[in-house]
Order: sequence, then structure tokens, then C-alpha cells
Amino acid sequence: MSNISQRDAFWTRIYEIARQDRDVVVISADMGAPALDDFRRDLPSQFVNVGIAEQNAILVASGLCMTGKKVFVYAIAPFIVLRCLEQTRVLNAIMDNPITIVGVGAGFGYEDSGPTHHITEDIAIMRSMPRIGVNSITDRVMASAFATLSCRMKSTNYVRLERQVLPDLYDENSDFSKGLSVLKDSKDCYIISTGSMTHVSLKIAEKLETEGISVGCIDLFTFPINSDLLVEKVKGVKKLITLEEHFLPGGLGSAVCEVLMDNEILIPVKRIGLSTEKKYCYKYGGREVIRSYYGLDYKGIERQIGKFLI
Repeated sequence: MSNISQRDAFWTRIYEIARQDRDVVVISADMGAPALDDFRRDLPSQFVNVGIAEQNAILVASGLCMTGKKVFVYAIAPFIVLRCLEQTRVLNAIMDNPITIVGVGAGFGYEDSGPTHHITEDIAIMRSMPRIGVNSITDRVMASAFATLSCRMKSTNYVRLERQVLPDLYDENSDFSKGLSVLKDSKDCYIISTGSMTHVSLKIAEKLETEGISVGCIDLFTFPINSDLLVEKVKGVKKLITLEEHFLPGGLGSAVCEVLMDNEILIPVKRIGLSTEKKYCYKYGGREVIRSYYGLDYKGIERQIGKFLI
């Protein structure tokens, strides 16, 4: 278990890079983090706090990008994605100003702050625009790696960070350049998941293994999907399951099905995620309570997978 959050791992690495590269600039929409304290103190000319003004943060970032700066914009995920949608579309997708948008609190990360602070549509929204990539981070090792990778990207990059501290699934030598990883092999069925749900899928797959059911796990963390690699990994399996803490329309499951259809691969797919029939959740009591409302708690997921695999 790591004791470092994805947020702190990401910003610690950006700080290390920025000390060597004065073109690296961070724009904060009134957001703090322990790892940013050193940045503000030691590199004040490379840090701008625009206040609670996320749309302005995108404008400032895009302007600095046009002068040659490598700009990172940081805020709570729903606000830096949804509140700034037109600015991001015009200045980054249309005008192709490559910035890195960093949102913390993926899915129900801000579990007790209500639906205004939940972000369960961001993959669908961001991946629908040209020149914008999405990286859905799994652990703090990946977060640190994508801090480095983001400095080299030539198009806008949205990094969605988990708020809670999660166990490390990767080691420091892991290669994240291909956009997905097979964490557990199977010849029969894979669960394809993203973000925090990858941790859930591994636990469920391990439990099913004890019951004599072989289910593998694929962690898919980059959109657009590496279609060739995904096709290579799933060819020949009998069934696929997608698992996401995100509304189903346009999310991970939709993206996977698009790749399968485009490559004429006919495999039964069970998409497990948030049904729009349930609408937005106002329940409180922690993340598991919210997940159970949508049938995304462990028992609910196991029940859906069990019915699908029979």
C-alpha cells in the first residue's frame, strides 16, 4: 500500500521537472496540495493561482502555451472539465494549444460533497473532441509517470486523478506508453476497467479464480484507445466485461465496443457502470454507499458478472 496519493505523486514529479525546466508552469484554480507548497515557495515565477475561476485558468494556460510554455492546469475534476468545456473546445481542441488539464477526484472521489462534485461524464466528454487525450490514472506510480509523459505531449492531455490513496499495482519500471496493460491473463474472459475500478476488478477476478472461473484483467488508462493492442489482447476470448465508475453512454464500455465493431470482432460484451436510469445520486455515507446505489458495490458487480458468465 502506498502512503502517497496520486495527486502528490504527480505534483512532486512536476516540481522535480520544473526545477530543471523554467518553461514548466502550473496554473491553479485556488487548489492546494502538500506537493505544491514547495512549488509555490521555490518557483514562484512558474506558479499562478487564478482563484476560483476555472474558465480563466484555461484561458491563461492556453495563452502561456502559445508563448512556448509547458502548462499544467489544476482543479477539482468536475469544474476543470465541465465548467470550462467551451474554452477547452475552442482553445485546445480547435486551436490545438497543447496544455495538460489535471483534475482530481475522478468518479465519486469527493464522495461526501454531493453530485456537483462527482465527475461521471468526463471520459465521454473529453474523448469526443479531437486533439484531446484522456489518461485515467490507476495508482501513484502511473501518476508520476504521466507527469513526465505530459511534458512531452504535443496535444492537450486530460489527467484524471483519484483522490483516495490506493495500493500500487505497478512498479517503477512499468511502461505506460501503450495505453493499456494486462494485469491478469485469461483465455476465456477479460474485465476491462479504468481508474479506481481496476483495483475492484482485480479483487473480483481473484475471487472468481477460487471458484474455478478464469477471468483476466486489462487496465485501460489512455483514450483514444490503442486499438491494435486491444484487438491483439482480446482476440480469441469468449466474453468481455467493462467496468467503470462513469455513466455508460460514451464511457469506457462504449469506447471498447467501438473498437470491437470497427475491427469486426464479435464478442459478447457486458458493460458495467452507472445507468442513466438511476440519475444523479444524492446519497451520503461514503463511496461504497454511492456505488451500491448504482449496483457497483462488490456484491452488485459479482452478481452482474455471474449472470453474464453463466
